[in-house]
Amino acid sequence: MQWRSLAGLFALASACAKDNGARAGAQSTESVEVGTVEIRPQRVQLTTELPGRTSAFRAGEVRARVDGIVQKRLYTEGADVREGQPLFHIDPAPYLAALQSARAQLASAEASAASVKLLAGRYTRLIQKNAISRQEYDNAIAQEKTAVANIEAARAAVKTAQINLGYTRVYSPIAGRSGRSNVTEGTYVQQGPATLLTTVTQLDPIYADTNWSTVDLLRVRRALERGQLITLEGKPEVTVVLEDGREYAKPGTLLVTGVTVDQTTGSVPLRAVVPNPRGELLPGMYVRVRLQEGTDPNALLVPQRAVTRDRTGKATALVVNTAGKVELRQLQTDRAIGTSWLVTAGIAPGDHVIVEGQQRVKPGATVKEVSAPAEIGEPPAHAAPPVPQARRSPAAPSVPQARRSPEAR
Repeated sequence: MQWRSLAGLFALASACAKDNGARAGAQSTESVEVGTVEIRPQRVQLTTELPGRTSAFRAGEVRARVDGIVQKRLYTEGADVREGQPLFHIDPAPYLAALQSARAQLASAEASAASVKLLAGRYTRLIQKNAISRQEYDNAIAQEKTAVANIEAARAAVKTAQINLGYTRVYSPIAGRSGRSNVTEGTYVQQGPATLLTTVTQLDPIYADTNWSTVDLLRVRRALERGQLITLEGKPEVTVVLEDGREYAKPGTLLVTGVTVDQTTGSVPLRAVVPNPRGELLPGMYVRVRLQEGTDPNALLVPQRAVTRDRTGKATALVVNTAGKVELRQLQTDRAIGTSWLVTAGIAPGDHVIVEGQQRVKPGATVKEVSAPAEIGEPPAHAAPPVPQARRSPAAPSVPQARRSPEAR
């Protein structure tokens, strides 16, 4: 009886082991389900975004050119002013008195000159009759010339007095937006050092200043020569992106203002001229300058959620080949486009990239592909069929916007 019981137990254990092995074998033959998208060439508009700051097109400092007391401010702070519009009035009394004194000196010089001129005329007739000495005649001629010079000096003094009197009314040097007044009525201002009264800033147009690497500059110049860049009035067109992410309505043009390269950063200064008729852009604002580089008709976009980084920092992605097995690919990414990467190497049209379930598979594993929904900002996902088939011909989706990635710069 004991031997029969032991034999039954061994038989039962053997049957359980066979059943577990069969179940494990069945489970091992099942493929892991992953979500994939099919990579197809797309038409993409390429752009480069650079950080920058706005600066005034012109900024005029309004300074005192004479000493005196400010009697009145003639403008409203922050208002638009015209070129030549009066802004301040300085006490003109001492300069008016100086002008009257200069005019009196001019009248005195003219009267003296008239008397000397008559004397020189009489001496000219007398010298012809040898009635006076030559020395007396020369003295009379010299006095006449001195009188003429005194008149010119007096006239210059009158002109100077008129100029100083005119400086008592301070005018705007340019048309633009007036700034805060640095002085009030009753403030004593000086000519030297010239007291800063206020500043007038021209806001239309306005500059957007940034720096650009020489590599990108050469690349864009070649694209401009080939006619690939979008231009405005013969110059590369730029779009200003505000701090809140909104695009400024009016496009600008790009100017290359730097003539030397910064050896520490390898970049050159750039300046964009942007129309600003409503004064929406103010000097000192942080903006991003977006350059329209052109269009890539056969761009390959890979969703960012499918791309990872290895230990060396290189971009990688898992791809399902035609045999239904997983391959690890190293990618070269150029720039971000929405929630996708523009890939220049490592991916071919028609490849199926895993975007969901990467954690459950390894290279070489057999997987089952299902359709993966596209996220916001991604191009339309083209799901691979469950059974590997020949890749379909690419379609031409809409044109998304692209910007340079940090590693490509």
